[in-house]
Amino acid sequence: MAFTTQTRVPAAGHPSKSLAADPRRWLVLAIVSVALLLIVIDMTVLYTALPRLTHDLAATASAKLWIVNIYALVVSGLLLGMGTLGDRLGHKRLFMAGLCVFGLASLCAAFAPSPALLIAARALLGVGAAMMMPATLSLIRLSFADERERALAIGIWASVASGGAAFGPVVGGLLLEYFWWGSVFLINVPIVLLALPLAWWLIPAGGATSQRPWDFVGSLQVMAGLVASTYAIKEAGKQSPDWVLAAVTLVLGLGFLALFVRRQRRSSDPLLDFALFRNPAFATAVASALVAAAALIGMELVFSQRLQLVQGLSPLQAGLAVLPLPLAAFVAGPVAGHWLPRLGGARMLPASLLLSGLGMGGYLLVHDMGWWPQAGALALLGLGIGAAMTTASSTIMQSAPADRAGMAASVEEVSYELGGALGVTLMGSLLSAVYAGSLRLPEGLGLALPDSVRDSLDEALLAAEQLRPQAPHQLTELARTAFGQGFSAVIAGATLLLVCTALWTGWRLRGQRR
Repeated sequence: MAFTTQTRVPAAGHPSKSLAADPRRWLVLAIVSVALLLIVIDMTVLYTALPRLTHDLAATASAKLWIVNIYALVVSGLLLGMGTLGDRLGHKRLFMAGLCVFGLASLCAAFAPSPALLIAARALLGVGAAMMMPATLSLIRLSFADERERALAIGIWASVASGGAAFGPVVGGLLLEYFWWGSVFLINVPIVLLALPLAWWLIPAGGATSQRPWDFVGSLQVMAGLVASTYAIKEAGKQSPDWVLAAVTLVLGLGFLALFVRRQRRSSDPLLDFALFRNPAFATAVASALVAAAALIGMELVFSQRLQLVQGLSPLQAGLAVLPLPLAAFVAGPVAGHWLPRLGGARMLPASLLLSGLGMGGYLLVHDMGWWPQAGALALLGLGIGAAMTTASSTIMQSAPADRAGMAASVEEVSYELGGALGVTLMGSLLSAVYAGSLRLPEGLGLALPDSVRDSLDEALLAAEQLRPQAPHQLTELARTAFGQGFSAVIAGATLLLVCTALWTGWRLRGQRR
């Protein structure tokens, strides 16, 4: 993650030995881990809430994807620069400021009266998350001077980071069983209020550790590029896309990204040194992390909707149904870390991606069967994803020069966040396209319905509520069948993506096997 202080020793005035002997260091770990858990859970906590949220706010299919996606896009855009800002202001100060922003944004999101205001609140959540993320690992490194303790602390942190997102639907389902959809955001507020005084008391004060300039312009360029490119993909995935608008936004997005690349190459102190990608192991691990995150997040998005809208499960039941995946991911992380030094990343990375692909493909085959076959496939997918993310993270860090460790960590986190955003964008657009193409309405029924029923299953179900007694059942069944086609296309697409990436990774790293 964007941790530019990873390789630095604490500045004068912060005696690392005393900190290492201070039992409060474990409480510091607990505080930053809780904050990190909030950040990663917020990426996926909405998945089980989407059906109810869509109904209550009358959100369109496009608005729904933006509600989910804007968070990761803002985090991805700002993350590279926030590590530098933390170096200049002090990581404790930036962490606490991020907590405040995150808590305020959570409050706004919980009571948002419209999709537009919810999107704005989610964007502000992304700002708070981007402020906190770089500080979490930096504060751990400053608090733990003993190498073995530091390794254990970072291992705990990594488990939270890799497995937390998969628990989002479970948390969301549990809250929605008893409360309204805004509770998935409101739960953040008391945690933030508790964490703030504890962070102020327990986290050691620290000032600036670097005078590197904060490239605010570069951060805005990459964020604008990502948002515009994502908008273009979403527009192209509509039933009746505005191709001119899609082309214009795509050109704008690519233009901003090109400006960012040009700015970084000309800078004497860039946010991102593109020379890192000349190392095949580094570039391959980044691509693998991006693909693994895209497949996982994209699959969970459609999976949670299918469980509720097609199978009729409650939010809690839907959350529990996905539980084998995060549990397996949590187990796979430490196990992969144990075997990685013996087997090497060149072997483990393609193997773990292939295992993920087998789990995803297996779920496609058994998703209409009983719970146990589905749980087995999800557990296999979780094992593969957890191992792939752990292996990719380790490979990224080990492949980078020591003086670029912080930058490499930035790239690592951006790859996960951007992968999640791309997963939602691509898989969501694929779902919408196949759904619209598969929905076959009788002529009489089709003429009586708004065009929005072809955009998503949610809107079809909303329209069904307004029809005469005989028609709702017919529309519901036709829409659920079309959604099933889209769901199968998404799972098949994610499977193909994982398997192809595994084969490509194995080919790219063939010369580095021991």
